[in-house]
Amino acid sequence: MRWRGERQSTNVEDRRGIGGRGIAVGGGLGTIVLLLLALLLGGDPRQLLEQVETGPAPTGQATRQQPAQDEQTQFVRAALASTEDVWSEIFRQNGERYREPTLVIFDGRTPSACGMGSAAVGPFYCPADQKVYIDLSFFRDLEQRFRAPGDFAQAYVIAHEIGHHVQNLLGTMDKVHSLQQRTRGPQANQLSVRLELQADFYAGLWAHYASRRSLIEPGDIEEALRAASAIGDDRLQRQSQGYVVPDSFTHGTSEQRARWFRRGYETGDVRQGDTFGARSL
Repeated sequence: MRWRGERQSTNVEDRRGIGGRGIAVGGGLGTIVLLLLALLLGGDPRQLLEQVETGPAPTGQATRQQPAQDEQTQFVRAALASTEDVWSEIFRQNGERYREPTLVIFDGRTPSACGMGSAAVGPFYCPADQKVYIDLSFFRDLEQRFRAPGDFAQAYVIAHEIGHHVQNLLGTMDKVHSLQQRTRGPQANQLSVRLELQADFYAGLWAHYASRRSLIEPGDIEEALRAASAIGDDRLQRQSQGYVVPDSFTHGTSEQRARWFRRGYETGDVRQGDTFGARSL
C-alpha cells in the first residue's frame, strides 16, 4: 500500500503503556472465539455482550512508552485518513455528512464505553463511543497465526472496523441488534453474519476508492482477500476444534468474507452491499 507521504489522520488516540483489566466485546474480529465458545457451551452470546466487566479507569504512570510517531503508528494514521477521505466523499454524494470516528491504539487492556478492551479480543468497534480499538500486536498475530501478512491486510482490518462505524451512522447496527433481541440461536447468528459481511463489503468499497487514489500496489488486494479468508468462521472452527458448526457462525465463512470484500472492491457501488436483502450470501 502506498501510504508514505499521504495525509495522516488526527483522530488517533494513543493509550499504549496504560494498563487495565477485564474484557471488551464489540464488532471486532477477535470476538469470534468468545462468541463461539458461548454457543458451543450452550450459552447465549448476547449475555456475554451484556456482562462485560467495566472496571475502573486505569491510573498511574505508564509502564512503558511508545514513540508517538513510530512507523506502524504512521501507517495506522494514514490508513485511517484514507477511510475518512473515502467515506466523507461517499456520504457527500448521498447528501449526508460523515462523522469521523476515533481510533484508539492500546496495549494489553483499555476501557471503552462497551466495557474493558483486551488484546485477546482483538480489534473491535464500540458504537456507544464511536471508537475503533486495536492493540497493534494483532497485526503480528495476523501475520504469524492467521498467515495473512502485509500492510494492506492490516489496512483491511481497519477498514472492516470502520465499516461497522458506517453501519452505526446509517442505523443498520441498531436495527440488527433490535431484531436480535427478538430472536434466538441460528437466526440471531445469521443476522450477525450479514452485519459482518456488509462490513467486509464496505472494506472492499474503501479499497475500490483507494485504488482510484493510486494507493493500491500489486498484490495488495490479494493480501486483503487472504486476510478475509483467514478469519472465516469455518476456518477458525476447524483450526480450534477440528470441525465446523454452521449454525454457530457469527462472521461468515472464509469464502463469503472474501467474496463480499471482492464485490465491494469490484463494483465500487454502495448499493451493492445489501447483505440483508441478499437471498444467498
